[in-house]
Amino acid sequence: MRTPALSSPHQQRLLGAAMLWLLGGGALLLSTLVPAHTDLLGWTPAFWLLGAPLVVLLALEPALPRQLLVLCRPRRRGAHGVAWH
Repeated sequence: MRTPALSSPHQQRLLGAAMLWLLGGGALLLSTLVPAHTDLLGWTPAFWLLGAPLVVLLALEPALPRQLLVLCRPRRRGAHGVAWH
């Protein structure tokens, strides 16, 4: 399955920036340099580091979740040559 080409270089840059934002935010949260939840801000850091870039990615590429599911789903082998007695 081929992914369709993005419509413009600007959209490609936005997609790249959102992916970099998501990877950087995930790394910050996993390294615990930035806590996911604070008493003062609540869940705001987790939203701005993970939720916001996911929303941007889904806005730019709405078919992305379906494409990822197809890649992760194991391929079924046909029952060619199997004889049921």
